Amino acid sequence: MKIDLKRELDGYAARRGEFELLTIDPRRYLMLDGSGDPNRAPRYEQVLATIFPVAYALKFLSKNELGRDYVVPPLEGLWWAEDMTTFLTREKSRWSWTMLSLVPDWIDDALVDTARATAAGKGAPLVDELRVETLDEGLCVQTLHVGPYDDEGPVLQRMHTEFIADAGLSLTGRHHEIYLSDPRRTDPSRLRTILRQPVTDA
Repeated sequence: MKIDLKRELDGYAARRGEFELLTIDPRRYLMLDGSGDPNRAPRYEQVLATIFPVAYALKFLSKNELGRDYVVPPLEGLWWAEDMTTFLTREKSRWSWTMLSLVPDWIDDALVDTARATAAGKGAPLVDELRVETLDEGLCVQTLHVGPYDDEGPVLQRMHTEFIADAGLSLTGRHHEIYLSDPRRTDPSRLRTILRQPVTDA
């Protein structure tokens, strides 16, 4: 039976117009870093041309060697900048980012290394830079944004200055996005993106 981690793990469902407070357990991800406008930075395309082949190689290795098949999780990203208001003004050239692909907890580093070698043999350009790390976000606020990525600003404004502030919380960690839609096949008006922000009550 094929496992869909989006249905089994907290944090992969959200409602438009609602801000939810939840705790995310530590999770392991394939990770690759970059900076600049993802629409223009050649590095961004190289990152995608690496992280997807490794993620799919890992899925097939899990199915064939471990007998555990699963749906490849959606692409995710951590985003940050020295001036976080650039996310509200959409000054993308000033952004830094880490793109993520969730690694199921039954997969060990040795299998990841095999998947990396498989992807490298097929021309994935950045396999030597790809790493696996655990991300521990803890307490977070998240919501669902429907529409173009460039329309996220007002939603983030409400999240940061209304919901989080009114709850007596403070921002911590990096802005996290989960891309539930494939932008190559989805009209921009129908893109579904989970927006997540780690917070602290300290």
